[in-house]
Amino acid sequence: MKRRSLDPQTTAGDAERSLCEALVALGKVDDMRAFLHDLCTPAEIELLVDRWRVVPYLLEGLSYRSIHEKTSVSITTIGRVARYLNQGSGGYMAAAARSLNERGVSA
Repeated sequence: MKRRSLDPQTTAGDAERSLCEALVALGKVDDMRAFLHDLCTPAEIELLVDRWRVVPYLLEGLSYRSIHEKTSVSITTIGRVARYLNQGSGGYMAAAARSLNERGVSA
């Protein structure tokens, strides 16, 4: 990942926090979708969507192979999501608890 500081007054941590605050401030799905489409390339959005698509299946305890067959997401990506779901910063679980439960999927 590139690390360059063109603005010495703003640290990478401050910039990351600012991005997070912008994401939280949007509040509506359509606004978030528009922001993501402005912020990310189509390939980046596809990667994010693929990662998120496997979370409910991992939480259900499906095998990587079954998840791959249902989603066509690579086994490597499924493994990466599983690793962060279990050993990450808690972001997947927090999002799953809020988002998936609202849709009637248990986290």
